Amino acid sequence: MAPNLVYTPDYVVSPGSVLEEYLAELGMSKVELAERCGRPQKTISEILHAKAAITPETALQLERVLGRPASFWLSLEATYRLALAEREERASLADHVGWAKTFPVKQLVAAGHLEEPSGDSDLVAKLLRFFGVGTIAGYEARFGAMQVAYRRSPSFKAAPEAVSAWARLGEREAAALKCRPFDEAKFRKVLAQARALTASSLPEVWPKLVPLAAAAGVAVALVPELPKTHLSGIARWLSKDRALIQLSLRYKTADHLWFSFFHEAGHLLLHPKKTVFVDEKGGDHPELEAEANKFASDLLIAPRDYATFVRAKDFSESNIRSFAAAEGIGAGIVVGRLQHDGHVGYAMCNGLKERLGWG
Repeated sequence: MAPNLVYTPDYVVSPGSVLEEYLAELGMSKVELAERCGRPQKTISEILHAKAAITPETALQLERVLGRPASFWLSLEATYRLALAEREERASLADHVGWAKTFPVKQLVAAGHLEEPSGDSDLVAKLLRFFGVGTIAGYEARFGAMQVAYRRSPSFKAAPEAVSAWARLGEREAAALKCRPFDEAKFRKVLAQARALTASSLPEVWPKLVPLAAAAGVAVALVPELPKTHLSGIARWLSKDRALIQLSLRYKTADHLWFSFFHEAGHLLLHPKKTVFVDEKGGDHPELEAEANKFASDLLIAPRDYATFVRAKDFSESNIRSFAAAEGIGAGIVVGRLQHDGHVGYAMCNGLKERLGWG
């Protein structure tokens, strides 16, 4: 099969050239046209030589003199000016190909998020379109703060550009959700409902969680990691009354995913809206990350109940199941907490955890 190629000529036809052809067919000089239009000869000459644009007033005069609608002349002018701008932009965009190649282009193309670019300038243009921005400056304004936050994170040596691309995928998924304006009281009720959902298989309950959160003004997006991102989640505000919790399956277990969800929810409820929280490893705001961790831990397992359970030092699978059932949460949540706190080894009780995978 032949490739789907789009022919883009490297020349543009000016309205003046078309006007000149009409005058030749009519045997009319530019001097006569100027007289009939009531315009200076210099103006007509500049239009013929593409040094001046056809204005709406001139288009109406040409309609009366030459018989072609004003819309015809204005359409020629608009097409010509757009073609000039596109030609100039192609040259300008090609200067930023180095910037474009820092992104995981192959993976974005393979996943269908980005069309196969036809060249350097087209790659830059398609990336700008993917990010929903008009210029490199627009990209920096929209995603620059997120990159700075991640660069300062002590967690991993990741590519900030890959993080931005992953974050953009979350934005696009959020845009497809019908979210109500943020309602804190309603969202806290959603978190209580979500806590109960942890007792069920995550693939079964996830379709329930997403609309519940959207009704409270929070878009929840589960997006596969891109290479060199190494993220569990991001919490940020897309607007003053619409938030996003974006999660990955980085650790591939339901308890990690649920903890990340509640951790990011803690950021939305406790911390400034202007701050972008990338992952939960400290970064610029270790004290805020600690607060979000405590919020998630305490919400999932009541502190007093957990302290009583730990004091008994019976961490058999049957006892963990009984405790989880009494708390109304998944047993994997309890295992994850015990492992994190050092009460059991990371190789113990993993049979109680739900394993996750894409597809």
